[in-house]
Order: sequence, then structure tokens, then C-alpha cells
Amino acid sequence: MKKTTRILRIVLIVILLLVLIGTMFIRHLRQMALPDYSRNIPLKGLYDSVEVIRDSLGIPHVFAKNEHDLYMAVGYILAQDRMWQMDLLRRVTTGRLSEIFGSSFATTDQLLRALRYSDKSNRILDSCSAELKTALLSFSEGVNQYLQHQGTKLPLEFRLLGYQPEPWEPVHSLNLIGYMAWDLKSGWSEIMVNEIVAKVGDSLASQIIPSMNWYKSFIYNNLPAVSGLASEIIRTDRFLEESGLQVFKGSNNWVVSGKKTASGKPMLANDMHLSFGIPGIWYQMQQIIPGKLNVTGVVLPGQPLVICGHNDSIAWGMTNAYVDNVDFFLETVNPQDTNQYLFNGNWRNMEIRKEKIRTKEGTEIERINRFTHRGPVVSSFKGFGDKVVSMHWPGDEYSNEMRTVYLLNHAHNWKDFTNAVSTFLAVSQNIVYADVSGNIGMFYAAGIPIRKEASRLGFRPGDTDAYDWKGFVPSKDLPYVFNPPSGYVASANNRPAGDDFPWFIGRWFSLPYRYDRICQLLDSADKMNTDDFVRIQTDETSLMAKEMLPGILSSAGQAENLSALEKQILDTLTRWDGTMRADQTAPLVFETLYQHLFRLLLADEMGDTLFRKYYEESSMPKFAVYAIWRNPCSAWCDNVNTPDRKETLSDIIRLAFHQSVDSLRNMLGDDISRWKWGEVHTLTLAHPLGKVALLDKLFRLNRGPFRIGGSFHTVRPYSYSFGTPFTANHGASERHIFDLSNWDNSLTVIPTGNSGIPGSPFYCNQTSLYISDAYHPDVFFPERVRGKKMVSNVFLPVQTK
Repeated sequence: MKKTTRILRIVLIVILLLVLIGTMFIRHLRQMALPDYSRNIPLKGLYDSVEVIRDSLGIPHVFAKNEHDLYMAVGYILAQDRMWQMDLLRRVTTGRLSEIFGSSFATTDQLLRALRYSDKSNRILDSCSAELKTALLSFSEGVNQYLQHQGTKLPLEFRLLGYQPEPWEPVHSLNLIGYMAWDLKSGWSEIMVNEIVAKVGDSLASQIIPSMNWYKSFIYNNLPAVSGLASEIIRTDRFLEESGLQVFKGSNNWVVSGKKTASGKPMLANDMHLSFGIPGIWYQMQQIIPGKLNVTGVVLPGQPLVICGHNDSIAWGMTNAYVDNVDFFLETVNPQDTNQYLFNGNWRNMEIRKEKIRTKEGTEIERINRFTHRGPVVSSFKGFGDKVVSMHWPGDEYSNEMRTVYLLNHAHNWKDFTNAVSTFLAVSQNIVYADVSGNIGMFYAAGIPIRKEASRLGFRPGDTDAYDWKGFVPSKDLPYVFNPPSGYVASANNRPAGDDFPWFIGRWFSLPYRYDRICQLLDSADKMNTDDFVRIQTDETSLMAKEMLPGILSSAGQAENLSALEKQILDTLTRWDGTMRADQTAPLVFETLYQHLFRLLLADEMGDTLFRKYYEESSMPKFAVYAIWRNPCSAWCDNVNTPDRKETLSDIIRLAFHQSVDSLRNMLGDDISRWKWGEVHTLTLAHPLGKVALLDKLFRLNRGPFRIGGSFHTVRPYSYSFGTPFTANHGASERHIFDLSNWDNSLTVIPTGNSGIPGSPFYCNQTSLYISDAYHPDVFFPERVRGKKMVSNVFLPVQTK
């Protein structure tokens, strides 16, 4: 017995030791790449010392004496906190995901390589200004010295995936700016339009596709590989979304003049709506060269400049302009030579690129990318036989968005600002502006293609130059506003110009509810301060719900034999004020009904296969419901599966109401006190590797879920995919409020933190602020920055003999 007890004791001790060793090893992996922010660091090539002051949130304020030294230090700092994210973004823009995730990403890599980011980046690098080239080269040198100093002591993700990052090059930074221009779903929308019209015909499609009367349809049937193309675009987009790597998806911004503020000086607000993830897409930073530059805001990890923010003189913020700048062309392939296509009566050679895609498994996959004069043959991934589809997008046109960002960092007035944004073609943004002299404005900085004819619907004929672009709308002809009489200007991805604008801009603008609510709040307010702007940015009132609620109550109230539970729900909706708070029942019922309404209106005409793809698209389904609601006699209301009767919109609303109550009862029970919007509308901040449950548990990669309010139709935006209701996947990636009467009064917050290292105290240290709609001061003046110092270090030039 004693011997058995001794053995058990030994076994227990061994187990405890193994657990202790394992815990220590996991902690070591989580923290092995943590920087010592108080250690002075020697850097080769520095001209002078660079001081870095970090505040209590880990935000660096970088003091340099020249731009060369500034951007070298910025490169090192970003690598310290976000090296794996930078490498992941680099792999996206170079099509090298298979090397770390495996051969299942080979087709994704082929698609990404077809976008030719590096081709354009090399052209920019060859022709850019000396100042910009200095910034890019210095930044790269800073990143590479970090890699040299760290050796194998790199962030956890490199160890888990088993690879070392390669040296950084200026072209990689330029690729990231080019990546900002690519919204994969804009391409998918064109493919979806083609499929919808082919399925239901022009007449029915015109009721759910905005501005369809602009177009002469060119719809091609019997193209089986279109579905394969759409699926690959969807798959790639979903990976980028789930990895938190999408840029400029939606957004709100507005600016008010001194006539509407308590201080008499302008104020500007911006929140860019992107996919959620850890690390977040933005990095907060201030860059200072005394007497020359003082700029603060958010940086895209992997490039050195502040994308949105303010300097001493001006502030600016961005929202997606939703320009239709992706066109697809149906090309005829030479049956005698599949590397030739028909153009203006002649066979023209395609450019052929053999792509060798290395995989994590150690294999090498060879794929062929083909290009016409317009751009990549995107359908070659699946093969169309004698027809292929080529794509033209701004990434294949020369433009220099990095120049824009550099000049914005240094701008002093409206003239400097408009000169800067004149080259912001491929990214296409509504950029709001304010300056310390009291001016406000907004410029539609967008590459709007000039087409010979109005934008054609679906695929365009590729055998003629009639539908090729004829350049972009000149900067002088783009919409802008400067010092409007109203005292404010706002944007929320809405249409920027009326029908009298002579060029086609696009069709998939956001529904008007966010923009209208912002204007409603700005119209009703005077003597505003930062607290008022906080209330607007976090406003949860839904104008969409207020608009739809009377129709819902009227139609559902006419239903026969309502159950006691249904009557209780109707009473709850009757007393609802349209706010989408997490602790309320009515928002949950409304959103659930909206989901059922959408399916009942569209699924029968589209069929299951097309409807499932359509369901995943963010803009198109919302517009369909919006359009049908305004046209209650629409043929979409009639269920094609019930030929003996003709349903009305009221019939569909009643059925959606019954189905909504049934689904919620099955999910949450009969006690409606448990039916709270925040119970199902949640936000999880997920790391790309956090999908592996064991890794998440061991290394605490993810955060959440958090109960949240709002929705895609409120100013406080927490959107979700219709395919996975109601888990939030898009929202404010940052919130900024700039007070030009005193920059130190400005406020900001991001959903995560500045560090991408799971063991860092700055990994998700702003999450609690963000979830509770709180902010932190965005101090700017150097004396205040030094007063907020938590830790500091100095980059020192290496002394050469």
C-alpha cells in the first residue's frame, strides 16, 4: 500500500511538473517576441538619434530630426509590434499564402498574382519623388534591422507556422497601398448581376438592381464557369474578411464648421468600417520632426505614412466612394491558338505568365496566368473553352496613391489638400477636410472610368475597343464641397452626385439610412463639442426600422388567429422607438423578420443555388428589400411556387412575422424576456490562427464574444453577413474625433490594441473602451505627449570607425 502511494505521489509530481513546464513553455512562446520598449537600440545608417515615447496604451510618439531617420524608426517600431501581420499582408499582395497555409490556397494565390500589385508598385518606385523614395527605403531598412536583431525570436505565428520572414522591400509597402484599392466583392457584384439577369430576365432584375435602366444588357448564357469564378472570388474575399485584412469597406465621416461648434472652430469625425480581426488593420502612431512635421493618426502596418489623421494645420478622414471601377469582358479565343484573343478583327497575343506556387507541403504547383491588354483573364482558373473573361480594374492603370498620402501628411491648406488627393485614383474615397483657419470641405477622390457608352450590365463584348476605358474623369471635374452654407458636410458611402453628373459612377451605394441619420443629428445641433460627436458616432437609432415598422405592424396585425406570444411580440414592436440597443427585444424581432422577409421575397424566383450566393453579398440583398418595399406591387412578392394565388407584400410580411416568432421561440424559448438583441448579435475579435480551438485556448488569440447593439443601418455600425446572422463581421475599425480649436481635445479608439503579440499588454487593451463606446484622449502637442509618457527609448546611430 505504501509503495502504491509512493508511486501515485511520484506520478502526480511528474504530471504537475509537466503541466508547469508546459505552462512556462506556452508563456515563453507568447512572450518571446515582446519588445523591451525601454531599451535603447542602435541602428545602422541613422544620421541622428530618434526618441520614442509610448503612453499608457502603448501608442508610440516618434521624435526625429529628419525624414530618413523618422521612417527608419517607424519601420523598426511597426515590425516590433506587427511583423506577422505585415508578412501576411505581403503574402496576400504577392500571392504566396500556399507557402504557409498549404496547397488548398493555390487558386487563391493564382488570383492574387493576377492582380499584379508588384508591377504597378515597381512603376511607382521608378518614378516617385526623392522624398517618397527616401521614406520607403528608410522604412524597409528599419524593418530589416529589426529582423536581423531578433534572429529567431520572432512572434508566435512564425513559430507555429514554421517559417522565417524574408527581408522587406519598398515594393512591399507600395503593394499594400495598391491592395487598398481592391475590393473583391465589387467584382463579384458584376458576376452576380450577370447570373441574376440570366436567371430571371431583365424585367424582374430591374426591380432589385439600382439604375438598371442606364444599361443595355449584355448577358451571356451557357457560361458554366461563371459560377466557379464567383466561388473563387467569394472564397478569397472570405479569407481576407475573416483574417481582418479588408480595407475601406464602408465608413462614416463628417465635418462641421465653427458656426455649429461651441469653440467656433471646426470639428471632424471619421470611422472607417472594415472587417474585424486581431491584430486590427490600423496602428496608432504620431510622427514628429520639430519645425517640419507633426502628424498623428492611423498607419497601415507595412507602410510608413499616416493614412487618416491630422497634422498641425489640417485634419482628414475617409469613406469608401463605391465607384464601379471593375469591368469584365467576354473574350473570344482563337480555336487554333488558345493564347490569342479576337480584338478589332485581328487575333492578338495574350501575355503569358507561368506561376510557380510553392506550398507548405513542399510541393510546387505550376499555374498559367493570361492577360489581355485590359488585364488578367480571371476565368482561366476554371476554363471557358472558346470564351474567356478578362477583367479591367484600376490596379492595371498607373496612379500614385502613396504620393497622395505623403502629401496629405505634409499639407497645410485646401490647395495642398486638393493637390494631394488628385492622384488618389485607384482607392476611391470621400475625403473630408478641415483646417485651423476654419475651412471645411470634402473631395470625391476617385478614379471614375470614362467609358465610351454608359456602363454595360454584366459582361461586355471584348472583341472591340468600343467598351474599353478612355481614362479617368479629370480631378477638376470630380464632385467636391468647400465651406457649404449648411456648416457641415457628411458621407456614409452614399451617392456623391445627382443624375446630372455626366459620368457613370456606380450603382451599389449604401442605403440612405446612416447618412440621413447623421444629417438629421447635425441639422438639429448647434454649439457642438466632442461629447456631441461621440453621441453621433455611437447612435443606435434606426431610420430603416422606423420606416418599415408601420408596414410591419399593419400587415402582421391583420393576421388571423394570432397566438398569445405573437400578440405579445406585436405589442413590444408597437412600443418600440427604433433604437437598436443590445438589451432590447424589438431589435431582435425586427432583424429576424428582415431575414425571413428577404428569403421569402427572393428565393423562389432565384432558386436555391443562386440565392445562396446572392445571400452572401453585403450590398445587393439590402437594396433588393429596400426597392421592393417601395414597390409593393413588385412581381417579387408573388410566390412562384403557389400558382393558384398571387401574394402581396402584406402577405409576405405576415408570413415573415409568423416564421420569425417561430424561429426565435425555437432558439430562445417562450420567455421573451430572454429575447435580447445582444444575446445573438455579438462580436468576436478573432485571430487568423484562432479558428483552431486548441491554439486559441493555449495562447488566448481571440477575444469575445461581446454583446453589441446597432446594425448595418445605424450610425453605430455592426454589420453581419446574411449567411451567418447575427455575428458581427464589419464595423468601425477606428473612431476619431478631431477638435481643431485644441488638437489635445481630440478623441480616438480602436477595437484591439497596437500590438499583434498575444502576450503583450497592448494586444487588446482598447477593446473594453471600444465595446463600451468610450474613447481615449488623442494628445498631440509635444509637451502634453511628454507628460503622458509611460516608457521611452532612443534609436541611436551606430558609430563607424
